[in-house]
Amino acid sequence: MPTYILGIESSCDDTSASVLCDGKVLSNLVANQEIHKSYGGVVPELASRAHQQNIVPVVSQAISLANIDKNQLNAIAYTRGPGLLGSLLVGSSFSKSLSLGLDIPIIEVNHMQAHLLANFIEDCSKEKPTFPFLGITISGGHTQIVLVKDYFEMTVIGETLDDAMGETFDKCGKMMGLPYPAGPIIDKKSKLGDFDKFKFTKPKVDDLNFSFSGLKTGFLRFIEKESELNSKFISIELNNLCASLQNTIIEILFDKVTKAIKSTGIKNVVFGGGVSCNSGIIKKFKEEKNDFKVFFPKFEYTTDNAAMIAMVGYLKFKNHLFSNLEKGAKSRYNI
Repeated sequence: MPTYILGIESSCDDTSASVLCDGKVLSNLVANQEIHKSYGGVVPELASRAHQQNIVPVVSQAISLANIDKNQLNAIAYTRGPGLLGSLLVGSSFSKSLSLGLDIPIIEVNHMQAHLLANFIEDCSKEKPTFPFLGITISGGHTQIVLVKDYFEMTVIGETLDDAMGETFDKCGKMMGLPYPAGPIIDKKSKLGDFDKFKFTKPKVDDLNFSFSGLKTGFLRFIEKESELNSKFISIELNNLCASLQNTIIEILFDKVTKAIKSTGIKNVVFGGGVSCNSGIIKKFKEEKNDFKVFFPKFEYTTDNAAMIAMVGYLKFKNHLFSNLEKGAKSRYNI
């Protein structure tokens, strides 16, 4: 008998629902919230209100596109955390109510675990990661190096001490007058620029941890200084600024990942999170001279999506790892 899992993701500003059958995606819908662009970042209260408006039609359409009846669902997987509490509450409350109505199990999912396990979705690469591997989660809110021994045995061995990588891209982009989210724009413009044109300081951080606040401050001071000399500096050098900034961030990441490989002896590296679709990162880590193997999820499974939640739900379902209605949403939820 096939196993159908409904996944629901609402950790930030995207309302997403997905149906998987034995690890294969039948539908994966994401409702974006454009309203946040005018504020230069996600506004939590507006996000939770939009989730309330979107969740019923998104879930309904996901089930319809999967060409199944809701009564065929075997379980519902939802994002328990981490994320914005108001947004998480909408998804978790809806998931619990639906599980009660259909009388099927409910499965809690850690959002950060899901980013890494998205690589096991059937229509990702034919070759799946083997354990153990190093998981690299890079997104707007997180930057982590994770030692992954099994599907559900993960330990963070390095993380950012301040800003996340995606946050750094967005904030530096804002300094240059780019709209939110700036990360994809910087990536696009960097292809037209010289990544050696400007040099920015790479913060020195012990062990496998990261720090991006110093880079962000140094970048701001640099463009302010140059703009005082030439008011059109940013517009003239925009492509070169994007290329140089992105190159610096990638070098910081590459140095830490290669250090983690040396210290652990693990040469399987699995990426996840919205920033993992950055073309510069993919190119850097897929160079032939690297003596390690890398895995990147398909583009649609890098940003927040319910397919990755449903994938974890399917893995937990097979292992009879169910949740209960008493467990509440957690804005901070360790991997």
